[in-house]
Parts: sequence; structure tokens; C-alpha cells
Amino acid sequence: MIARGRSTPTICIDCRYIGPRPSGIAEVVRRLIDHLPALAPEWRFLLLRHPAHSGPLSDAANVIEQVVRQAANGPATLWWLPEVADLSRVDLFHATFNIMPAGLTMPCVVTIHDIMRLTRPAWCRTGLRGVVEQHFYGHGLKRAIRHADAIAAISAATAREIAHYHPPAAARTSVTASGVAPHFRPLPPDPAVLAGLGLTPGKPFVLTIGQDAPYKNHEGALRGFAAAFPGDAPIELVFVQRQGAGRAKLNVLAKALGVADRIRFLPTVDDAQLITLYGAAQVLLHPSLGEGFGNPVAEAMACGCPVVTSNISSMPEVAGSAAVLADPCDIASIASGLLAVVQSPARAAVMRSAGLARAAELDWRDFALANLAIYRRLLADRSF
Repeated sequence: MIARGRSTPTICIDCRYIGPRPSGIAEVVRRLIDHLPALAPEWRFLLLRHPAHSGPLSDAANVIEQVVRQAANGPATLWWLPEVADLSRVDLFHATFNIMPAGLTMPCVVTIHDIMRLTRPAWCRTGLRGVVEQHFYGHGLKRAIRHADAIAAISAATAREIAHYHPPAAARTSVTASGVAPHFRPLPPDPAVLAGLGLTPGKPFVLTIGQDAPYKNHEGALRGFAAAFPGDAPIELVFVQRQGAGRAKLNVLAKALGVADRIRFLPTVDDAQLITLYGAAQVLLHPSLGEGFGNPVAEAMACGCPVVTSNISSMPEVAGSAAVLADPCDIASIASGLLAVVQSPARAAVMRSAGLARAAELDWRDFALANLAIYRRLLADRSF
């Protein structure tokens, strides 16, 4: 609701994804609020904060924060957020993680990362929890696509998916392409960090990163690795994967393919460890079936790590001409991509240079500016 007589609009950004567990969405929200207060110093920003986040989200003078104890992905967010958060002086609300809360009386922008739960539910989490998530996110996504005043899609691929799913939403959709943080940069890999992760410094490995979900296509990554490097080839495959039921299946498959002794699973790692992994890897293998953006592709390129990724969804858009693109449903294509990089140091060197140049174009400040343009457009006909 707009409080007339005030000279400054207040923009509320839901930042509750920034919490104890790292995620791609948390990174997007983090970088948005890193830049917005300085880009619009004349505005006020109200940040909804996760209770487990230690300390303030921002030290900017035009930022205030409000702790909301209800879960970001919970019923309170979806159906009665205005009853658990004080939004009485908010002029515009930014829902940053796909779902649009009910009961908002001010204009609403929704950042949509992907709509797989509407179009490819089998790619997402499986089991009973997957069924619950499909209904929950499906409800929030449908509301956002049909009713949000503006939709911020983090890639052109996501914008196309939205337009195909619900054509009237195209006119309200803008592309706000994600970026890559400057701390992702080429650094000599730290042997102590590698050893601490259980890896042998200097031993070559292929790196695959992502949660345990079908759309990440970790089975395809494993099969492609085994096809490229069968038997006792002196190279490993390292998964950085939040533990789930899929790990046991991958272990069984690795044994069947004869590569079990060359597969390593790491838990969630911090940024310093991740940068060392990117710096030490022969190649990042990211054969995802679909992505809203695909942060590992951008991060790896920024660290000088060659990339083999999918030739569909957002991956070609993110990688530009810097990566080897493979058909994620074709094991021979994945294997061929891996061999093209690992067996040709000259090609890998060219890809490193191209990747650094492409990553430099993925600027979080530009992402924040694109969101700010949406805010200004929605508030243009309102007086303060």
C-alpha cells in the first residue's frame, strides 16, 4: 500500500534465501542487494532477512531490515506473507525466488529462475517431498506468471519458457541476466585445500557441480566420463553434490561401469574451496537437461576452467562461444566433448582465454541495473 505524502518509495526485497545453505538463488539475491542501494540512493530498501543469517545483509544507509521467521518456501510466504511481515509502508515488492505471495496490495516483481516444476516436474525432486514441492511451487509459479506486475527472467531461455507456457506473460517479462562475482578468478590451486577435501594434489580430474536432482543429469555425466576414460585411465570424476538418494544410485552405476575407484563425492564446499576446485580441474562437465542460468558454467569460466556443457536451455547463452557444447542426452557427445578438451592442451588454453573474456561480460551490476529499470517502470506513474 502506498503511503501518500512520502517523498521516497520503499522497495521490499525478499532476501530469505540468503541463509545457512548456499544455493544459486541465494547468490542471485546476494548480488542484487550488493548493488541496488548504491544505484538508487534516493530510495529506501526493506530487506526481509532469514533468522539464521548472522549480522545485517547490508550496511547501506538507505537499507532497513526485517527478520521474518517463517520459511521462505513455506505456506506463510505463499498465502499470508502480509500477516507475518510488516509491508504497510512498501510501495513495490520483489519476490526473488519464483513464487508470488498472495495478498499483496502493492505492485509486485517476481524473479523467475526456471519453470521446470510446471513443464518438467520429473526433472525435479522425486518422492513424496517432490510431490509436495511440485504443488507448492506450481501454485506460486502460476500465480506469478499470470498476475505479477512484472517478471524478471534470469536468462533469455527462461523468458522463452515463460512465453511458451503462458503467452500473455511475455509482455510483462524482462530478461535480467545473472552475473558472476569478482572473487571467482584464476588462482593457483591450493594443494592443502585439495588434500583437505580428500583429493590428491596434481592428479587430474573432471569436475561436476550441482544438487541431487534429475535435471542436473549426473548419471549422464558419469556415463560420459566412463565412456571417455574407461578402465584405469589416470583421471578422476569429482562430484560436488548435496547428498541425496541419487548418490547411492551413482555409486552402483559407477561400479557397473568399472570406474567406481575414480569417482569422488564432496559435500557442499565454500567459495574458497570451490575456486581451488575450478583452478585444479581439467574441465567442468555440466551436462544439465535444463537451467535457469547455470552458475557453475559462469564461475568456471571466470576461474579459467574449460567448460563442457549442454547445447540446450540457457547453457549456450551463458557460455557464448567459450565452451564445448554437447547433447546432454547423448553419452557419445558428452564423451567426445571431454576428450576434445582433456586431450588437447592447446584447445584447453584457447578455451580458458575465451572463458575469461565471456565471464567478464557477466556483470552483477548490470543485473541490478536491469532490475532497477523494472522498478522505475512500475513506479513511474506514482507520486511520492
